[in-house]
Amino acid sequence: MWKWEAEGQPKAVVVIIHSAFEHHRWYAWLIEKLRQDGNIILMGDLPGHGEESKYARIHDKTVNEYLEFIEPLMKNALSYELPVFIIGHGLGGALAIQYLKKSKVECAGLILSSPWLSMQRHANLLTNALANLGTLTSNMKVTLDFNKKALTNSLDGYQEMEDEIVYKTSVTVSWYKEIQLLLKNLTSHQVSTLSLPILLMTAKHDKITDPDPSRKWLLSQASNDMQYKEWPISYHNLFHDSEREQVYFYVRDFINNTVRSLGYIVE
Repeated sequence: MWKWEAEGQPKAVVVIIHSAFEHHRWYAWLIEKLRQDGNIILMGDLPGHGEESKYARIHDKTVNEYLEFIEPLMKNALSYELPVFIIGHGLGGALAIQYLKKSKVECAGLILSSPWLSMQRHANLLTNALANLGTLTSNMKVTLDFNKKALTNSLDGYQEMEDEIVYKTSVTVSWYKEIQLLLKNLTSHQVSTLSLPILLMTAKHDKITDPDPSRKWLLSQASNDMQYKEWPISYHNLFHDSEREQVYFYVRDFINNTVRSLGYIVE
């Protein structure tokens, strides 16, 4: 877990949950923007990611292991006794939704960036194998077609994702099946829905996820404070893409407006 202190008097705490195959260093730009705007930021690398990925050739962690990783981040964030926001990108967005559905923590607002609710890209398998994943060995390795060039159309953003940690998209069949089950459960119509303020942002040219199910999911929530924005030029990674300055303005304004609604003074 890493912590970045706010510049000046803090107004909120932001917990960032990254997507699959990423790590916290990718979010340096976003972290600095949030810090300069008076937010404390907490973040870590999901199990099997970041430095851990140097010693593993394949992603095989369970959803529960990911959720257990989020727990201490939120506990630490709540200790500040300030409004706490979660930013979840990609798989991190799906995990944030699941975590908030299962826990009773006080969260001031949820910010979702291209959440994994319906995927456009699947494992690099034969079509009939994809239709019969149950017949494959659970620990068999499959490679997901998630090229970095499908994540952003910005050269600067692409370069920010280039470092010494190898970008690995190989997963076990059991990992793939469990993630697919998670997404199916999240988008099914259930009585349990989220009532906290939600900002959901998608990308029109997303090559990883399908924005339409995300919009439908948002409309099914119990929140009376929800915002949806589809960015017309961007690819999947909104915080690495050409519209990211405008994307950040939405994030900043959502946090400020929510904090004001809770009775805090935002200068």
